[in-house]
Amino acid sequence: MDMDQARLNMIEQQIRPWDVLDPTVLGIMRSIPRENFVTPEYQRLAYADIEIPLAHGEFMLHPRVEGRLLQEIAINPEDTCLEIGTGSGYLTACMAQLSTHVDSIDIHSDFIEIAQQRLADNAIANISLSQKNALTDLESKQQYDAILVSAAVTEANTEHFKSMLNVGGRLIMVVGTPQQPIMQATLITHRETNKYDRVDLFETVLKPLHGQSTIQSTSSNITFQL
Repeated sequence: MDMDQARLNMIEQQIRPWDVLDPTVLGIMRSIPRENFVTPEYQRLAYADIEIPLAHGEFMLHPRVEGRLLQEIAINPEDTCLEIGTGSGYLTACMAQLSTHVDSIDIHSDFIEIAQQRLADNAIANISLSQKNALTDLESKQQYDAILVSAAVTEANTEHFKSMLNVGGRLIMVVGTPQQPIMQATLITHRETNKYDRVDLFETVLKPLHGQSTIQSTSSNITFQL
């Protein structure tokens, strides 16, 4: 299988049609070998428009969703980032290539161990990975320029993550509960002290952030719970 051609097809047939047109984001996704971030049995599906299974009943995001999130959060080269949900390590790699440093957390220790090795094998070093619970183990005194949450959060928990944004910082997440038929991918920007802008970007459905709800969504396979 020609992985280079498959990667280009992913860009042209999945990501661009989802209004991901930022040349920097497209360039990063074109350059990082996504097949290096999946287990061998799924490597031939690394560029397919599917949710690739991980351990613990979890899945990678669709490539088109990954691209849209990366575009909307608008990471700059000087940014320090927080990723909540390391998963396979692929989004971590993309964020690291766009920024100066990425802290990435996941509740699953094996995800952290595997992602650490994958990132090292791909010569990505400006990252720090750790096993943490996003709702209980993060300190608001740690400030970031960009925060990406790859699971559904409630309105109440948006305040928890907003408190970790530098002025000018951006937070992107999916807001909603399993009881709702539709959730909103949402971008919050810290414009000035105690003032935030909010934009709803697109509709989707994710399972809730770990520890936030025991009710499971039946409308999506995407888990990325922490």
